[in-house]
Amino acid sequence: MKSWLSRLAQITSNTTFMYNLRMVIAFAGTAFVPYMLGQQLMTIPLTLGVVAAGLSDIDDRFSVRILNLLYTYMGFFVTAAAVYLLFPHPILFALALIISCIALILLGSLGRRYATISYGCLVISVYSMLGVDLFDEWYTQAGLLVIGAIWYGLLSTISFLLFPARLAQDKLAKCYASLGDFLYAKSNLFDVDMTSSSYQQSMVELSLENGKLVAIFNDMKSALLTRLKGDRGQKDTRRSLQYYFIAQDIHERADSAHIDYQKLAKIFEHSDILFRFQRVLSIQGKACKDLSANILQRQTYLHSQRFKHAFENLRHSLDKLRQEQQYDEVWINALFSLYQNLKSIDAQLRNLETERHIKFERSKYIENQLKDDDLKGWTDIRIRITQHLTPESVLFRHAIRLSIVLLIAYIFVQLTNIEYGYWILLTALFVSQPNFNATKRRLRLRIVGTLVGITLGYAILYFVPSVEGQLLLLVLSGVLFFDLRSKQYAQATAFITILALINFNLDGMGFAAALPRMLNTLIGCAIAWFGVSFIFPDWKFRRLPRTIRRSLQAQVNYLSEVIEQYKSGRNNGLRYRVVRRAAHNKDAEVASLISTLATEPDFDPLQKSRAFEFLCLNHILISYIAALGAHREKIEDAATLTLLDQALGDIRGALLGDEMPDQNTQNMIQNIRQRLSPQQDEDQKSLIILQQLSLIFSILNQLSHLKQSLSHEQDEQGTELASL
Repeated sequence: MKSWLSRLAQITSNTTFMYNLRMVIAFAGTAFVPYMLGQQLMTIPLTLGVVAAGLSDIDDRFSVRILNLLYTYMGFFVTAAAVYLLFPHPILFALALIISCIALILLGSLGRRYATISYGCLVISVYSMLGVDLFDEWYTQAGLLVIGAIWYGLLSTISFLLFPARLAQDKLAKCYASLGDFLYAKSNLFDVDMTSSSYQQSMVELSLENGKLVAIFNDMKSALLTRLKGDRGQKDTRRSLQYYFIAQDIHERADSAHIDYQKLAKIFEHSDILFRFQRVLSIQGKACKDLSANILQRQTYLHSQRFKHAFENLRHSLDKLRQEQQYDEVWINALFSLYQNLKSIDAQLRNLETERHIKFERSKYIENQLKDDDLKGWTDIRIRITQHLTPESVLFRHAIRLSIVLLIAYIFVQLTNIEYGYWILLTALFVSQPNFNATKRRLRLRIVGTLVGITLGYAILYFVPSVEGQLLLLVLSGVLFFDLRSKQYAQATAFITILALINFNLDGMGFAAALPRMLNTLIGCAIAWFGVSFIFPDWKFRRLPRTIRRSLQAQVNYLSEVIEQYKSGRNNGLRYRVVRRAAHNKDAEVASLISTLATEPDFDPLQKSRAFEFLCLNHILISYIAALGAHREKIEDAATLTLLDQALGDIRGALLGDEMPDQNTQNMIQNIRQRLSPQQDEDQKSLIILQQLSLIFSILNQLSHLKQSLSHEQDEQGTELASL
């Protein structure tokens, strides 16, 4: 009995299995209930309602989830009914298509839940076009689409009630898995065979991994925030909150840089010290991966015994280096600071499961707050929408671009009267993304997936002529589509194509619909490519200098907050975490922007080279600041505190005002360093500060020159565009 219960618990803890089981039940209901009732045609809108609801599913606390579902059902019904009523009037329909598309996309500026519901309504609008001739009454198709959505919503809500904290825990597992990837990427910087080109490549990879991790942190924060406002799953939510804060602290320590890694590789290329640091970072990365798996499997994390031996050997090597006295004391001190940082990460992982970390203490309420980004009223709604009413906004450009793309597709269908022409609109909707790079990638995958799906669909319709067999394959195709849609887009497209062909075969049109589906996909992809290339093309609004300035401003704010805590003492409160997250978010924006430049046409190779160089230096800067943040403790040395204020002013002037600092600050660094002793604990804190400030000042000139160079070239390009 105990073994059976344990096996059941293991099965139900498998999120992927439980999600797929939910989708099996959902599609089985829409496929076989109409079959048993003798109303097979109802399968089409019911199935499409499940698909649209699945794409609009939002993870939220119970009370808000119910409201989201009600908003979704109302939006689906109004959208589907409007399509039916306006369909006979092409001009009115075209106007409504443009206005509704722009309005729904801009509604996404209010938050994730509104963006998701709006996207579902757009999907329903095109699904309604595809089935507008299936039923006579205006409310029939709209009602069936909503019933399909309600059926999925019911299953989704039951799943939530049974496992209220599961999705938050799954996101938490992703945090630690991504943190593991980040640590692996960081370990590459300790390669003894590093060259200039391999160093830049490693820094680019690290910066991109950092961007992925920051995005996952933001998603996790939203999931936690909505649950903290609810009444269910409080114990699990508080536990996840502590895990989340620990992950952020590990990230700050892992991202910190106490040393110039290129110089480090040259100086210690014949020592074992780099291999030992690399090994510790690698096994810490694996530990985060193991922890991620433990969270998914609801198991207790056990800290590896290998860490004790690895740290003992690392400390022995460091002591040996200090005794040999053949290396500059500055380098040795920096290595010891790095060692202490890795030891702190180890302590976080080792103590993760202890009660003092898991227990939520009221005395630490301030440190357990999250910034609430929810709407605060009508004024907030107006501000959020109006700030996107400009071509500078990615959301606004996407809204205008997609509405025009759908209008062009609709006009094409009306003029040519092409068979199953509304698949063109559906394709254009699914492949059109806010930026050129993502759209280009989806175009290719959509075409390949559709071709494979049609080939397999033909085979299924030919070799499985029975309705029962086709319905079983419809269920399987729907489940595989949802399982693969965020991982393998081409394969997901193939399975949704199979589902569509089986759906149309229920009306006796399966074989006839196959070739038009392929042709319409190609036309839809062509129109989408035209839109992303010529309608508000991204590269004309890339405003690299603006993104750079915002990133540098965020880093200066981060440094300023770190310096304040050297005066007042360590505090992980909301303000500190907000400015730290903002700095990492802006760094991730720079990385995302620059990484897409290579895929966009007519981008100057010299500017691209400088942009990647800036990307590396920008992340190095935030790593140096993160090291200061990782070691922040209250210090009493007045000269060091004065130095911090002087350095902050110089750094702000260099990064934001293009003012090169004089030698005063660097002279202060040297003077203070000469009177400090590494053997004194208080002096050791000051030495870490001096080392990090020296590292920041060593890249200030280059960073400032790159910023000015990129801004100058961008301004010249803008002038040329304006004169055309």
